[in-house]
Amino acid sequence: MRIVSPEEAVAGIRSGQQIYLQCAAATPSVLLDALVARAPELEDVRVVHLHCEGPGPHLAPEMAPHFRHRALFIGPNARVAINEGRAEYIPAFLSDVPRLFESGLLPLDAVFVNATPPDSHGFCSLGTSVEAMHAAIKAARTVIVQFNRGIPRTLGESFIHIDQIDLAVECDVKPYEHVIGELGEVERRIGQFVADLVQDGATIQMGIGGIPSAVGAALADKRDLGVHTEMFTDVVVDLVEKGVVNGSRKERNRGKIVAAFMMGTQRLYDFVHDNPMVEMRQVDFTNDTHVIRSFNRMTAINSAIEVDLTGQVVADSIGHRMYSGVGGQMDFVRGASLAPEGRAIIALPASAAGGTMSRIVPAIKEGAGVVTTRAHARTIVTEWGVAELWGRSLHERAEALIGIADPNFRDELRSEARRLHLD
Repeated sequence: MRIVSPEEAVAGIRSGQQIYLQCAAATPSVLLDALVARAPELEDVRVVHLHCEGPGPHLAPEMAPHFRHRALFIGPNARVAINEGRAEYIPAFLSDVPRLFESGLLPLDAVFVNATPPDSHGFCSLGTSVEAMHAAIKAARTVIVQFNRGIPRTLGESFIHIDQIDLAVECDVKPYEHVIGELGEVERRIGQFVADLVQDGATIQMGIGGIPSAVGAALADKRDLGVHTEMFTDVVVDLVEKGVVNGSRKERNRGKIVAAFMMGTQRLYDFVHDNPMVEMRQVDFTNDTHVIRSFNRMTAINSAIEVDLTGQVVADSIGHRMYSGVGGQMDFVRGASLAPEGRAIIALPASAAGGTMSRIVPAIKEGAGVVTTRAHARTIVTEWGVAELWGRSLHERAEALIGIADPNFRDELRSEARRLHLD
């Protein structure tokens, strides 16, 4: 291993090579900026990553001849490039991403890593994002690391050794912060309906955004909750501090918050630093349905863009326009459904565009992708209530879903249900 400047660290990247970036709040920005500065001398460098926070300089229109992003999950900074054809989307369950590297289906010439400086034993922590990093580091021909004094030292399956590293740069850059805005009445109502479905002693999974934040706020009177999730935010810190989350009744990893990555404020990053309660694991563990179903009261809370009257859940696209990705939704929906007292919940506002469009629809938009099939969909929640779909016929599903649609669209939905012979 050699410690070098950022410019020296990326000097070996060649045209046509493929690299992987650590994801979410851990985007290795020092290395990425140094690589983008070399753009005039590079062509068709393929940049693979999940959702990465930050400006994404490699995604700018003028970078198209130099960099080709290949998204395993589409973050906000990549949506325009994907939908303009300047970048590619690879649909994949999050649990499968490590296998894409291990199998050689996505060969890697280099991996950019954002880790703590080595400790006295030569180990560096991957900080806020473990996701598929161990598989990527093992598969890559060159491992380039930011020894970053600004990131938290997380525990669990979070460590790499200096023997695994080829080149390193020293820096002090804090993780990207993600702040949730003020909660609205719609989110609060959805949050309360979802919280009412969560049993004491349940193990929960939820993502990021207004609805998960509202669910967290509504869980204050629950007891002995555990967390097993792909990612978590400041909401979990709130629940730990209130004594709601302690993991005491988890069937495995008891007492631990288990996750693959995190995004939030500096408060979250301070909370996880050297915290034995937090165990970071790769996504082929956190999102393994066998692991997920082992929690007796596993409760998975995910979101959607639209749901049709038969229960098909669209979560990665708006018509032909790609929006996010398959991610871990199906991993957790199926895993929670198989748990003895599990709950697989899809929560979404009943309308969009200022109340002018229903998100409960007779049929999904042309080109939209079904992430959770009608056979997998169990419980749908909007601000108007809860629709239980499991074991229900298409007619019964349509009736239940119309019942939680925005009232302004219910007559239209009933008319369409009749036309489709779903009444």
